[in-house]
Formats: sequence, structure tokens, C-alpha cells
Amino acid sequence: MKRFLLPFALFLAAGLGLAEAASPAPEARLAEMQRLADGLNYKQGEIALSGGLAKIKLPENFRYLDPNDTRTVLTRIWGNPDTGVHSLGMLVPTGLSPMADDAWAVIISYEEDGYVKDNDAAKINYDDLLKQMKDGTREASKERVKKGYPAIELVGWATPPRYDAQAHKMYWAKEIRFANNPETTLNYNIRMLGRRGVLVLNAVAATSQLAEIEKATPTMLSMVDFQEGHRYADFKPGTDKVATYGLATLVAGGLLAKAGFFKVLLGGILALKKFVIVAFVALVGGLKKFFGKLTGRRSDTTA
Repeated sequence: MKRFLLPFALFLAAGLGLAEAASPAPEARLAEMQRLADGLNYKQGEIALSGGLAKIKLPENFRYLDPNDTRTVLTRIWGNPDTGVHSLGMLVPTGLSPMADDAWAVIISYEEDGYVKDNDAAKINYDDLLKQMKDGTREASKERVKKGYPAIELVGWATPPRYDAQAHKMYWAKEIRFANNPETTLNYNIRMLGRRGVLVLNAVAATSQLAEIEKATPTMLSMVDFQEGHRYADFKPGTDKVATYGLATLVAGGLLAKAGFFKVLLGGILALKKFVIVAFVALVGGLKKFFGKLTGRRSDTTA
């Protein structure tokens, strides 16, 4: 992590301009992020999602943030663009602030595109699928760069896709790199198939946290599920809508054409959050020390 801070801090300094970076503005921004983080309303126990669509039974090691607080974290603390994508909330490990360097979170959303047939599960060639996904990410990255965001590269599977045919839940992890950063980012995906759509859980963290996420996956799979009437087994053939895609397209992010590249790459954008915050702290502390030396003043701030 430390080797990443200097180039990113320099990137921030270049973007802000030296005069602006030397001003109190970065410290004020950091204080504002901390104020917002301190004001988040964490919930525990049993949480009903979207009027009874699904339910979360939170163990002691997880907390929940509602959609409003989730948007605060995503846009006002982590600095992501407000894409208009509606979430159902966020799961965060107990005791970890969104400002923490080692923080990770699980963003929950729902795609009501119909009943996703899983009869292609055993036929998917994930090597071929990965190649297609890399090509698609490369093209989407060009649009990100045009809009002022860092280039993004899909490095490969951190965990190859696995499908639980009995629980109708699929999970996999992608390894992502931003620009030329030496540390890659983890985008861990869980998809729960339901009667009318898919419950989406995206965990974002550093690739070095893969073991931690893998350890928590069974808990996440068991604590979130559809309610009666919305479950995969409740599907009514001939009456309910059937999705126009299967599991392979689900993994590949096949909603690209409908939703736009920001939505598909949202997990990747979110995953940059910790680097921004940590580098921001380092930048503030480092610049104070640097300008303190120039003026002969000693700074007590540590990065």
C-alpha cells in the first residue's frame, strides 16, 4: 500500500495545482469526510429490503447502511460520481469506518430483468468469457479516460465463477488495475437468482484482502436471501417474465448496453475509494511537512 501512496499523492497534487494543494482545502475536505462518516446511522439485527423483496439477518460482525447513507458513502465520502444507480443499501464489517485504510464493503442492488435460467451453468467456458470481458473492459476504459477517470484494466479472475445450483447463488471475483498502479483491486461478486430478477452483492476491497472476503462469503451467502413469493422456486412458467440472458451474460456484465459502462464498472470505481482516502491523508501530512521545512516551521502532523 505504501508504495502506492507517493505516485497517487503526486497525481492529486498535480490535479489540484501546487498552490491549491498547499492551501487548507485538502484538510477541510478530509475533515468533511470524517464528519460524514461519524454521522452514519448503522443498523443491526434483521433488515427488510425493498418492501419485503429480501431479508438480511445480520450477525454481530456485520452492520447495514440504508440507501441514503450508502449514497453518502459512495458519493460524498469516497468521491464516486452519482450515476443514479439505486442501491438497496450497504453491508460493512463491524468496527470498520469507511475512512479506514483496510475498510471494505458490500453494495446491494436488485436487477428486475426477469427469471434467469440456469441451464447453461455447466456449459460455460470461463476462459473464453474472461477474454470477452477483458476486451469489453478495455473499450469501456477509453470512455472512462475521456470523462477524467483513471484507466481500468481487468487483470483476470481472482476467484473463478462458481454456481450453487441448489441455492441458485453464483459468486466470483475479478482482479482490477487502475492506470499503472502496482496494487490491484478486488471486485468480489455474488448473484442470487430470484423469481423476477437478481439480487446483486458487490464486495469491493484490495486484492490482498481476498482471503478475508472468501472467509466471509459463506456468511454473506447465508444472511441475505429472497422472501417467500420472490424466491427462485416461486417462478410461475407462462406467467412470470423470463430474462433475455443466462448465467454467462450475468457474469460478463451483459447489462452493459442497457445500463451504460458506469453501472457495469461501478464496482471498479468504488474500489478506488481507499486509495483516494489514504493518499489524501498522506498528501495533507506530507505537504504540511514539506512546506514547514521551506518556511522553517516544524509540523507535528504524521501521514
